[in-house]
Amino acid sequence: MERVPAWFGRLTPDPSAPEDIRARNAEVAERTGFLPNVFGALSWRPAEYRAFFGYHDALMEAPASLTKAERELIVVATSAANSCLYCVVAHGAILRIRAHDATIADRVAIDPERAELSARQLAIVRFALKVANQANRIEPADFAPLYEVGLDDDDIWLIGAIAAFFALSNRLAGFARIVPNAEFYELGRDGARTESGPTPPTRAS
Repeated sequence: MERVPAWFGRLTPDPSAPEDIRARNAEVAERTGFLPNVFGALSWRPAEYRAFFGYHDALMEAPASLTKAERELIVVATSAANSCLYCVVAHGAILRIRAHDATIADRVAIDPERAELSARQLAIVRFALKVANQANRIEPADFAPLYEVGLDDDDIWLIGAIAAFFALSNRLAGFARIVPNAEFYELGRDGARTESGPTPPTRAS
């Protein structure tokens, strides 16, 4: 039998985690209706848990003209490019809810160029994908399409930073085999759930 690390595929939370982590997990589970698996997996590594979700929240909750749906759009597009099952499924659910669109996550994950996005959304996704795939090749000309659709310097930073942060998240979920909760697959799939279903785990990616 092959030996694997104890953390490989471990999704249940650490029952002996520090109080602040257990409290946040309980709050997320109560608000969402279930505990997203990334919380359970990272609860065994308290310092990394706090750092990970601290930066996640700083990016996804920061005041900016970039909407919450647009931020989730970045996550889904770049996570699909990075072949991250967890983030495509989990953030795809949040995107469906935030955008009030039951199929947008599927369209974006498969082919952003043919996903019937607005000019603003497509400019955001194109820049985010370049950051995800070729960050070292970002050049001045890449910013013009973003300014043309009304984005400012802070918005553009957020697009790049979200793409960069989730590149880390994608790889962490991949090597640790953190898989999405079954509940994510159904969220936002119909109008009733999109409008009044469980609170999207925007701080529980």
